[in-house]
Amino acid sequence: MAKRSWPGVLFDLDGTLADTVGLIVASYHHALSTVVGRTRDAEEIRSWIGRPLLETFEELDPVHAVELDRVYREWNLAHTARLVQRYAGVPELLDRLGAAGVAVGVVTSKRREAAAAVLGAVGLDGRAALVGTLEDTTAHKPRPDPLLHGASALGLDPAACVYVGDAVVDVLAARAAGMASVAVTWGAGRADALRAADPTHLVDTVAALGTLLLGPAT
Repeated sequence: MAKRSWPGVLFDLDGTLADTVGLIVASYHHALSTVVGRTRDAEEIRSWIGRPLLETFEELDPVHAVELDRVYREWNLAHTARLVQRYAGVPELLDRLGAAGVAVGVVTSKRREAAAAVLGAVGLDGRAALVGTLEDTTAHKPRPDPLLHGASALGLDPAACVYVGDAVVDVLAARAAGMASVAVTWGAGRADALRAADPTHLVDTVAALGTLLLGPAT
């Protein structure tokens, strides 16, 4: 049996377990174009990934934030199955973690309905429990609250968990929660920005993540 490095592994969802980056960018473009008649550069939009949606819209346009949020969510849900892509090796990694007795959960800034839709679209539902979504806490990443809630839902001390994510806010939230952090470079975050955030570990491939969490595959 593989040797686990941490008893609990909490994963971010967007850009970490599932390739939702294209869906998210398209959803922002649709909402901004529809509601306010102008959008933003894709690179800027990518930098928003990982934060709560309404919070981002309130900073961009407080007057139209609620309508932007509504239009985004409706379009996003309607196009999730078509636009979300799998990351090769992720389902197998989750299966290996489960076989090794590791408690696995997902902590995301998405609402529960949207998060469940993504997990289903890439065949991950049932492989990892949704232990932290937007509805579960009043404070969100980079605050530690969602991660602390996730660890509690798994019945583990935060120090026994590691948080895996693709954004700087993920690294900051893990540090604030007293968890180790693994930053992955295949999502929305830029490798240089992730490295500057000083995660506990930085990995470039799903295979490297598996080796870090469980040791070499046999």
